[in-house]
Amino acid sequence: MTPVFKTIARRPDDISVAEVEEEIGKSLRIAPDERARIVPSGSQTILFNRINWARAYLSKAGLLETTRRGYCRATERGRRLLAEGIVDIDVTVLERYPEFVAWRSQQKTEQPAAETPAPDRPEDIISSSFELLNAELAREIVVRVHSFSPAFFERLIVDLLVRMGYGGGRQEMGRALGRSGDCGVDGVIKEDELGLDVVYVQAKRLDPEKPVPVREVRDFVGGLEGHRATKGVFVTTSYFPSSAYDFVARLSKRVVLIDGAELANLMIRHKLGVRVKDTYEVKKIDEDYFVEESVARGRS
Repeated sequence: MTPVFKTIARRPDDISVAEVEEEIGKSLRIAPDERARIVPSGSQTILFNRINWARAYLSKAGLLETTRRGYCRATERGRRLLAEGIVDIDVTVLERYPEFVAWRSQQKTEQPAAETPAPDRPEDIISSSFELLNAELAREIVVRVHSFSPAFFERLIVDLLVRMGYGGGRQEMGRALGRSGDCGVDGVIKEDELGLDVVYVQAKRLDPEKPVPVREVRDFVGGLEGHRATKGVFVTTSYFPSSAYDFVARLSKRVVLIDGAELANLMIRHKLGVRVKDTYEVKKIDEDYFVEESVARGRS
């Protein structure tokens, strides 16, 4: 609810829900493939679903109002709340307002209002909760990684690339070079036994809230030149400005940029620095079992 509210309240006039979705995608640096993910029912994207739920809750508290179809704006009450310097908006904050409390108490007995999104199916709720847990885990990973030493970060990146299958998945095929570095390179991964094909790694443990200076990327590319290397991976706990992606897109070398969000997702996917806490199985009816004997014989 916080990014949705602040995105809308920054506008002096109304804003379309599509614009809200676009601005939130950019401000939270949500990757295009993540933005395209849909709820299990296939009716809408997860991002759009969450934005509409947030908008409905904020409207019930009188912080937002619908101005026309697909458009909304912050109310005077909402702007006063923003002026208080509110940091996070959750249900506890919304419960300050009697209209919201009344609406919540009636939810079990009344149909949702027309502007309220239809409730998710249980499968959607499970999927949504899973996504939210992973998003929170990803944020925690970035904070934790940033709190450790640069040497630890360099070893982590080499471990991750080996876990992903580089160097044949063999630990001895990758190594961190330590703080002495080597022409702007922090680690190397040999992709074959003889080391004929090598991936060079740069690991920068930078403030997650500040972008990587483009000069850092240029320096790394210069280091690759010194090794006559054609492949490089630049990993950071921060994020890259669009100019950095534009720069590497024009190179003849293959240079991959991995920001903090993608790093965390890769660590989760390849189970590095994380472990399974709980496992839930979602079961459904076995239609092959629930068949009358006579019908089963007829099918055979």
